[in-house]
Amino acid sequence: MQPKLPTKEKLALKLNQHRIAVAIKISVLVAVVIAFYLQDLTLVFKNAISDEATYHILAIPFLFGYLLYRKRAMANAALKQENKNVSSTFSKYFVLFIGILLCATAILAYWSGSYTFTPLEYHMLTLPVMVAGLTLILFNEQTLRHLAFPIAFLFFLTPPPTEILYSVGTTLSDLSAHASNALANVFGMASSISAQYGSPIITLTRPDHSFMTFSVDVACSGVYSLIGFLIFAVFIAYITRGKLYSKLAILLLGIPLIVALNIIRITTILAIGYNYGNTLALQVFHAMGATVLMFIGTFILLVTTEKFVKKPKPAKPCPTCNPTTTKEFCPNCGKLYRLTKTKLTRSDITKIASIAIIIGILLTIQVPVFALTEGPAQIMVQTPSGMQPNIQSLPLPQIQGYNLSYVYRDTSFEQLSGEDASLVYAYGSSNTTKPTVWVALELASTIGPLHRWETCLINYPLSQGLQPKVSQLDLIDIQTQANPPIVGRYFAFQYHTTNQTQVVLYWYETATFSINGTSEQKQVKMSLVTYPQSASQVPQDERLLLPIAKEINDYWQPIKTWTTIALTISQNGLVLSAVTTALLLALIIYRLILAQQEKASLLTLYTKLSTKNQILTKAVKNAKKQGNPTIKGIWDELNKLTNTPTDKDQLQAELQEAEKVGLIDRALVNREDKPAFAWRSLIPERGKFRSLPIISMFFK
Repeated sequence: MQPKLPTKEKLALKLNQHRIAVAIKISVLVAVVIAFYLQDLTLVFKNAISDEATYHILAIPFLFGYLLYRKRAMANAALKQENKNVSSTFSKYFVLFIGILLCATAILAYWSGSYTFTPLEYHMLTLPVMVAGLTLILFNEQTLRHLAFPIAFLFFLTPPPTEILYSVGTTLSDLSAHASNALANVFGMASSISAQYGSPIITLTRPDHSFMTFSVDVACSGVYSLIGFLIFAVFIAYITRGKLYSKLAILLLGIPLIVALNIIRITTILAIGYNYGNTLALQVFHAMGATVLMFIGTFILLVTTEKFVKKPKPAKPCPTCNPTTTKEFCPNCGKLYRLTKTKLTRSDITKIASIAIIIGILLTIQVPVFALTEGPAQIMVQTPSGMQPNIQSLPLPQIQGYNLSYVYRDTSFEQLSGEDASLVYAYGSSNTTKPTVWVALELASTIGPLHRWETCLINYPLSQGLQPKVSQLDLIDIQTQANPPIVGRYFAFQYHTTNQTQVVLYWYETATFSINGTSEQKQVKMSLVTYPQSASQVPQDERLLLPIAKEINDYWQPIKTWTTIALTISQNGLVLSAVTTALLLALIIYRLILAQQEKASLLTLYTKLSTKNQILTKAVKNAKKQGNPTIKGIWDELNKLTNTPTDKDQLQAELQEAEKVGLIDRALVNREDKPAFAWRSLIPERGKFRSLPIISMFFK
């Protein structure tokens, strides 16, 4: 017979079991997310390091970590909170079903995105959905409720679409340029504004009568700092204690603040250039980039919030709180003294094992974000003048009926775009009926510098408020290779001034190249270009480019092909994810119907209760209306209703009995990020059934 453990030893054992159980579940969740999204996260953060448009992504892990740290007490308290009022097997497993469907929807949408032209954006949008589903499976609905905002914050990891960047950036550049030009004139600097290539140009006439021009393009518009600043503004608004309107005011204040800071920045650079010349002005311009502007704006917003936002008065210390007592919570304020400890159950072990098996199977058939190929040749070679294209061994296949040749290296475009190499080749033919097919091969360490054709030629000018120099004739996505599937984009357009027509078929992939005897992985943008004699020949040239694209893809030797299962899931992922979403909505609607039926049953039950229980239920409702739904608050309301003193210990026993019956509920509430208990009546108001929002039904 085992000796009975002392109370302290029992508590220590339960605490260790609790910590081990929580650590295992969190480890499983983190491991699954990292394993499944590793390729995507690597691309996102590599691009964030080198691309100013996505610098803000580097801050998200730290902000996310702080949000989790701040919610640690609430999440820890919610781990063992279960819905006691389950009336059926469906209600018991409802949360598990929802978690499974969320994960299934995320996985299917992820695979569907792999079969598109922009897979990375699709993949990252599914990450928060996957995390939410795993949280429901491994923990419970209360845990997800308190971690909902940190999980939703992960949506900011999705790279912003270039179309939105250019649209917002152009509007801001035009506003910033005109405002800065006006301020320059106010301060006595001779300044004028014009437009060139869609960007506003500010021209300063310096005191020595020399001219200095400053182009306010998208990079100077403040859009990059605005995106990063908005993330910090959302973060600050959330962590600030106060009313909802105060939080909204913080967000609304942030947008004009960052725009004003950018105008001051440009005006300051103009003043420096006016007085000290281009060299110093450019140095200041690079020093005061989007990141600096973002942090200055964030600091000002923090100071403003601290000074002017009215915060709620701190609650007075509870006179009856006694953490050393044997009670679970304070009857006066509801504060939890000790959390209910959890431990790994058979159900938890089954869930973890199932998740491990499923994710293991998925990883065996997972495919690269972009088609992974083996570089067919050493594209760049070391020469006395530096790295140059390898003319002796061209990286493209010989195609029957064409003569392949190297044309040139566009070094000026490399400097402008930040690419590692921009090489142009040509497939020429002696047959005059076959047009020359130009091949543009662009290499970069990340996907950021490899801009889309339609964005540069149409979206960017439109965002500047200018008419594009070309008219779009056709824009469609088409599969250029079956396995691994590579989705390319046809883009046909015509120049307004010359009526010259151009057809482009381009796609992205990841390739491994041999450079200086070492293997390096690069992001590749391959573009096939022809110049039809007229717009009527566009379909003919489009049909001409597809076979050439397929031969190039075959020549580039795909390292990893997709399995039949992977292809099937990706091709039908959109339909399958729509099915799981429909099931998800059906379960929620069914749960709402059951909730309404439960309300009707409770209302009927209420009419049959004794007067004592009806008064108790009414006291709970009144205490909630008074903002103090604790035992002390209910005790005060009960005394008002009965004019008879009630023993608090007896009241607590009666509340617990009513909770078992399903008349009232003891809910976990957030008191300045500290867990507390509050009582609420489950009896609906007579004559009206106030349907709870869906999110509330999830986290009842």
